[in-house]
Amino acid sequence: MINLEKKKSINLTQAVPSLNNVRVGLSWDDVQINGKSPDCDASVFMLGENGKVPNDKYFVFFNNLSSEDNSVIHNGDNRTGASVGDDETIDINLSQVSSLCVQMIVTITIHNIDEGFNFDATINPSVRIYNSINNSIICQYELSENFSGCDSLIIGRLYRNGSDWEFEAMGQAFSGGLEATVDLYCK
Repeated sequence: MINLEKKKSINLTQAVPSLNNVRVGLSWDDVQINGKSPDCDASVFMLGENGKVPNDKYFVFFNNLSSEDNSVIHNGDNRTGASVGDDETIDINLSQVSSLCVQMIVTITIHNIDEGFNFDATINPSVRIYNSINNSIICQYELSENFSGCDSLIIGRLYRNGSDWEFEAMGQAFSGGLEATVDLYCK
């Protein structure tokens, strides 16, 4: 397993030559405020050459659990981050990804920002890329920065490099929740 740092990449195809099916596991630990937990949501934006989703079906999140080409499957919404291990997972069949898509942006956003939550109330955000065949972790990125006041996090991206797939750790935080992220990639 490789521990990535911000802005570092790994060639997944070279690391695991037969790799076709990956699982993206996202986790975070919550800090309760007034007895409530932040509701973090994982999403994947499948982007074309122009940096936008080809259509809404290439935006996979809690209200659209699979991409139009069925290559990306979201395994459901976890509303607390209280579980051990991955809080939300997304399965990706790399060979099935539409040729319309050259990269996939993986995000975590806080759903209940109207209750005052931001990443101050969420600690230890991380992402792991697994080989789905044997559940082995290929790489992980554990964010160590303070994202105070931010409620949206682009944690990483999977992208095509010729016929290979690579993963880059990103760690870009901003405010505006899922709506601001949709504005970046869908409009």
